[in-house]
Order: sequence, then structure tokens, then C-alpha cells
Amino acid sequence: MDDALSVLLGVSKSTSASASASASSSSSTTSMAKRLCSSSTSQNPNITAKLNPSMDNLLETLLNLADSPPSLSIDVSFERLLDSAPGDEDQSHLIDRAIKVSSLLLESAKRSARKRASHHNFLAWPLPPDLTIKVFSMLDTQSLCHAAATCSMFNKFAMDPLCYANIDLRTVVPKVNNAVVSTMIHRAGKSLQSLKLGIVPGPTASPWSCQSLVYTIRNSVDVSSFSWNDKKTRQGKESFILTRSCLNPLSGESGAAGSLLRRLHLYNIERMDNASLSMALSACPSLLDLEIVGLHVELRQTLMSVSMSCPLLERLFFESSKTGRDDSLKSPTCVDFVNNCPNLTSMALRGFKLPDYKIRILLKGFRKLKYVDFSTSYSITGAFLRNLGSGTGGNLLEVLILRDCMHLKEVEVARFLTAVLTGDFKFLRHLDISNREGLASEGDWYDRCFNSRIIPLKEVSEERPDICVLAEFPSEGSFIDIEQMVDSEFNSEISLPSQLSSRTSDDSLLMSCSESSYNSDHGSGNEEGQDSGYVIFEESSDEVDFLAI
Repeated sequence: MDDALSVLLGVSKSTSASASASASSSSSTTSMAKRLCSSSTSQNPNITAKLNPSMDNLLETLLNLADSPPSLSIDVSFERLLDSAPGDEDQSHLIDRAIKVSSLLLESAKRSARKRASHHNFLAWPLPPDLTIKVFSMLDTQSLCHAAATCSMFNKFAMDPLCYANIDLRTVVPKVNNAVVSTMIHRAGKSLQSLKLGIVPGPTASPWSCQSLVYTIRNSVDVSSFSWNDKKTRQGKESFILTRSCLNPLSGESGAAGSLLRRLHLYNIERMDNASLSMALSACPSLLDLEIVGLHVELRQTLMSVSMSCPLLERLFFESSKTGRDDSLKSPTCVDFVNNCPNLTSMALRGFKLPDYKIRILLKGFRKLKYVDFSTSYSITGAFLRNLGSGTGGNLLEVLILRDCMHLKEVEVARFLTAVLTGDFKFLRHLDISNREGLASEGDWYDRCFNSRIIPLKEVSEERPDICVLAEFPSEGSFIDIEQMVDSEFNSEISLPSQLSSRTSDDSLLMSCSESSYNSDHGSGNEEGQDSGYVIFEESSDEVDFLAI
């Protein structure tokens, strides 16, 4: 026992020393073994086994000691070896060697166990590799990551680019940073077809408002355990916040990752700006589905980028982060958008300031448009609906959503439904004119209508039962003063630190925006010459360092 331990501990100091442990070996053979071990053993471990035929017997003897009686235990033998050491320094070296040998043996045992388990899994797994990859590609991103952590075989399958064709990194609270996005996109490579990023809030509880997907960390009630200070960069820590550079991998390597991307959904990425979004869209010429919610980007700049870079676009969903304050859209931008994206069939522009004549340019221009949603948009009176169902453009509409449009007039809705009764809009299947503040009257929009007598809802339900009409209005007694609602709504939107530092100037700006938007309902919205720049809130200097991950 003692001799076996002595030889084994000598191995830890020099692998070649094991060759000289045999008393029957000649000195020349021993020196040759040392030279070979020092030069080639590190490159090929099998050489060690061939040069040390006694190693196997030595390990077998040592492993058999696990079942030995106490009188022959390793503890007793090791204590005798320590006692035989001439000095304290030699004893320390002996202990270090024992620890090193045990560590090497433990790692070898674990590695062999993993190999055996992997081989067993490969034999027991019923699916061939190509079918396994196909199954993995159907998993959501989180489930795929869990599967990859199960075993080495699953990890190997989960690294296939096809498994990352549809990346979904949406979360309820911040959990994903730029590094995670970059890793996923690089794994997908040219196989990337769908990318969804950002924070998606839970469902709203208000029955009178269109469900909004806009989210900010400060006004969320679902992230009580999340600290706003966690957004700041801290040395040695990765922050779970997406920045304006999170989409840079799409344009890397000559835009290989974004070249075949079909779907891009972005939710509440607060640091995203016009330039970063434009650069990302320029790398996605094959984009068919674009969804943007809660980003601090202009409608005009975004539509210009889409017009130049995404000619195949079929679906656009764009919800403003600041309801009613983005009036940047220009008529030429509408015309370019129509001309450059002729395949658009679904369009949602929610929460923007959209005069009727600009909407009419869009609806009459897109010949294939079937789905339209202008919920919570300002300046829409409904005048764009006149004669929309006749001729080309607008006559193919299947879904029209005008929910919570503050300036929508009762008389325009009545005219529209009358046109439906006369045979226009033959493909219409869903209409939503619900409004938490009621519809505006013809003469004064402050005079709200909650139970219209001129809108032919009953006639439509009888003559066109194939149409689902939602006309939900609160009772007149529950109506909240509009000015009070506007003030509270805008004031509650101030969330970023840079806004808080200039609250006085911002409040005056908000009031002027509010007054101009609500006083523009008496026409079709001819405010082309009054367009003001969209307010972009700059990041504070202490957040800039966070942009580089």
C-alpha cells in the first residue's frame, strides 16, 4: 500500500517519473521515457499510457482501496508516508502532491462519466440528429436554452443555426442585454427569420381603453422588485437593459444576419433612437412584418427608413410612446411610403397625431390594405371615411379600428355606416368605434355623445350580420372632464431623469401640444405648416457608458 501511494504521488510531480517507478526498468529506458514524456505527452495522452504499462495496475490497486478494511485504509498509509518524510517542507510537498493527484483523478472520473452518459443518451435517444434539430427549431427561445443545458448531446443539437431562426427574447421585466442578443443572432446567422426584443407589459385592466403595449420601468406596477438603479452600469456586472446598439449584429458581417429577416418586433427599448433603428432597417431588405412599440423614434423618420429599406413590407404596427405628441408625419412621406411599399395589407398607427387628409393618402394609396388600426390617435375626425369604399383603395378593408380616437365625430361614423348599408365596404368584418370619452358632436368636440341616435347600429346588425361592430361607451354620469384627463395623462408620462430635470419647460410644452391638438378638430387637420419637432429625450451622461457592453 505504502509503495503504491509513493509511486502515485511521484506521478503528480512528473508524469515521466512513473516510468522510473518500476524497479526492473533500466536507467537508459527511464531517461528515454522522461524525454518522450516531456515533449509529446502533453500533445497525446495515449503515449503516457503506452510508456507506462504499470499505470493501469497502479490505478486499479488504488481504486480497490475504496473497499479496503480500515487497517489497510488510505488514511493510515498516507500518515505513514508523512511520518517517513525527513522534514516539514517535504511533508507539505507530499500533501500538495496528494491534493493534485486527487484532483486529476476526480476530473478524469467526471469526464469519463460525461462521455458514458453522452454515449448512452445518443443510443437511447429515438430521433436522428436532423429530426432532433427540427424539433428544437420549433421551441421558443427560453425552452431551447433549457434544453441545451440538459446534456452535451442536446447542447450540440441546440447550437445548430436552424434552432435560432425565430428568436423571441421578450420579457415582462428586464432580463436580456445586448450580449445575449448578439450571441443569439450570431448563432442564427443567415438562418434568422424572426426577432422579437424588449419588454411586454401585462394586460390592461381598463375596459374603456384600447390595450396599450407601451411600458416604462418607472410607471410599471409589475416590477416592484426591480430597482431603477439596476439600469446604471456597474463595474464587473452585466446590466439587463437593451441599448440603442442591440440591433447592430443585424448589420454586421455585411448584413448577413439581417438579409433574410422576415419579422422584427421591438417593444419599449427606451434607448433606441432614429439613427439606430434606421441602420437596423437598412440591413433588413426582406422584412415583411415590423412591429414597433414604445420606442422614442419619430413616425416620419421611421416611415422614411421603411420606404427606403423594406419594399416587401406587408404588416406595420407602430404604437407611439407619447400619445398625441408625435405630429412629425408629412404628406410627402405618406406618398413615398405608399409608392415604395405597395404590398402593405395591415397597418396600425396608434397614438399619433394624424390629420384626416394624411390618413386618406395612406388608405387610398395602399391598394391591398385589409387591416387598419388608428386607436388612440389624435386629430382624426372621421372625414377620411367619406367615399372611401368606392373606387380603388379602402374598398378591401376587413378590419377598421378607431377606438379611443378623441376627435372622432358622431356624424362621420353615421355617414360611414350609412355607406355600409348602401353596399360599400363589402369585405368589412370588424369595426370598432368605442370611446372611453364618447364621440364628438358636429359643432363642438367638447360636447360628447354617449348614446347616439343617428348612428344606424341596429340597421347594420340586421342587414350586415357578418360585421362585428363594437360601440362601447361609458354612461354619461361616468364621464371625466376631458381637460382634467388630458393634464393628468400627459403629466404622468414624464419618466426619464432628463425630463425631471427640466420639468417646468416641459410642462409648458405639453400644455401647448395639448391645446393645439384638441383645437384642430374643426377641419380635416390642415396642420402641415404647423408641424413641430418630435420631442426626443436625451440620455443623461451617466447612462452613456452603459451603451458599450
